[in-house]
Amino acid sequence: MTAVYGNQAGGVIQMFTPEGNGTPTVEGNFSAGSYGTWKADLSAQGEVDGVGYVIDASRFATEGYRDHSSAERDQTMAKLTFRPSQDSKLTLIASAFRQDAQDPQGLSWTAYQTNPRSVAQPALDFNTRKSIDHQQGGVTYEHRFGEHTIQLSAYAGQRSTIQYQSIPTGPQGNPRHSGGVIDFDRDFSGLSGRWIGRFDLAGGKLTTTVGVDFEQSEDDRRGYENFDGATLGVKGTLRRQENDRVFSFDQYAQAEWQGGSWTFSGGVRHSRVSFKVDDEYLSNGNDSGSVAYDKTTPTIAALYRLTDSVNVYASAARGFESPTFNEMFYRPGGGAFNFDLKPSNSTHYEVGLKALLGRDSRLDAALFHIKTDNEVVVLEASGGRTAYQNAGPTTRKGLEILLDSRWAYNLSSRVAYTYLDARYDESFTTRVYDPVAGSAVNTNVVAGKRLPGVAEHNLFGELVWKHPASGSHAGVEGVVRSKVFVEDANIRESAPGYAIANVRFGIDRQLGALKLGGFVRLNNIFDRQYVGSVIVGDGNGRYYEAAPGFNWLAGVSARYAF
Repeated sequence: MTAVYGNQAGGVIQMFTPEGNGTPTVEGNFSAGSYGTWKADLSAQGEVDGVGYVIDASRFATEGYRDHSSAERDQTMAKLTFRPSQDSKLTLIASAFRQDAQDPQGLSWTAYQTNPRSVAQPALDFNTRKSIDHQQGGVTYEHRFGEHTIQLSAYAGQRSTIQYQSIPTGPQGNPRHSGGVIDFDRDFSGLSGRWIGRFDLAGGKLTTTVGVDFEQSEDDRRGYENFDGATLGVKGTLRRQENDRVFSFDQYAQAEWQGGSWTFSGGVRHSRVSFKVDDEYLSNGNDSGSVAYDKTTPTIAALYRLTDSVNVYASAARGFESPTFNEMFYRPGGGAFNFDLKPSNSTHYEVGLKALLGRDSRLDAALFHIKTDNEVVVLEASGGRTAYQNAGPTTRKGLEILLDSRWAYNLSSRVAYTYLDARYDESFTTRVYDPVAGSAVNTNVVAGKRLPGVAEHNLFGELVWKHPASGSHAGVEGVVRSKVFVEDANIRESAPGYAIANVRFGIDRQLGALKLGGFVRLNNIFDRQYVGSVIVGDGNGRYYEAAPGFNWLAGVSARYAF
């Protein structure tokens, strides 16, 4: 948990786009593989007259492993970095994203076993698919005042999405039926400010961070029947129209003190999230409304250096996760907006160890325990539309271990294992597909049942060989996952556990200013049939999405430095 980057959903995965500096370079990459898959990428980066730049454009396309699963994606990005003074930096970044993808939806257990590449007939009848067009830009200014830093950021963007779902047309006995086509245009923006101070205190170093975040999003949302009066899969009669707005305003503070063998850190964050809906389609009633959530969450941690090569740590935190518009869009039975959803509140504990074992191995190990109240879970899902509910408390506890090692003969290995026991602590009622009834029916979920979509055991291992002189490298990978339940009551067939193996080969060569590279990957080399993902709580019993059997990918790259 962290106070600085938000308080929802656990931890933070932090990534940084490279900054252009040094000699200008241009690079091209091309890869292709099974199922008509290919990707081309062209990029340039460097620094000219004190201005750093990174420019990248790529196109990806695939026919898809399953029927009705082709996709295309275009991405572009540009980043400019200036230094107005020795103590300041200004960064501008802009990106665009466009995607068109067919949706094969899930399969029943029988259909998956018979033909994992097949597609259910409703996906073909309604031509289920989704298109996204997204643009976004932002600016960050950073200034140092001695040991202190101020960071200011602003961003804005626009996204247009249209999705065709396999939902029958017409009221179907429900006057609030909103059709099978989702069509919305979204404008979003955000502002943030952060002060970072560094001080000498009690023989150690104190780093403090204080900041605020403001974000807002506004959707012009429409719903249409997926039927134009003659043909399915074509936008038809308007059935839903509204303006959806969400605002969030957060304030936070965090401090970390390092001295001797100890590091202590703590933080607090206050969040307020507000949702407002203005219904503009009133012939079926007025679904306008609003709801707001707010919470203050603390975090605290300590790390102790047992030796120069062994650290142990412990942390505790509270978490707060408000429902999203996606989770509130539908009430049970197909109605619009479920303003009764409550936020999830969680308490997190973790203890761990990070150690260097000799000169050639590193071990990371962690034990964790997470208690959540008002868990937001799927109530029913059908045709691409999902309604959610609060299920009461849950418990997640487990273990994570990572071991990296270097060996003789230019070999290295990595093993990562996660054990996760995730269960409901109280009974509740949900809707689960009944093959006898041919539809979803009310079902009691008994306390102690496992959360669906979560594997109890995950194991990854690899052995890699690299030859520094020639630039050649090769590796073999293994992935093992235990079974995954597909709905809350754990009564339908679970997605079975699996074990697959992959191998890869490559070479990188530097020829003066030109760097060349190439690789080949062979995935699932024993051609195992397995479920790659599940659609939790699907009301039609089509929970299973098959992963590819044996497949390959190969690519080449060239990078030239001027």
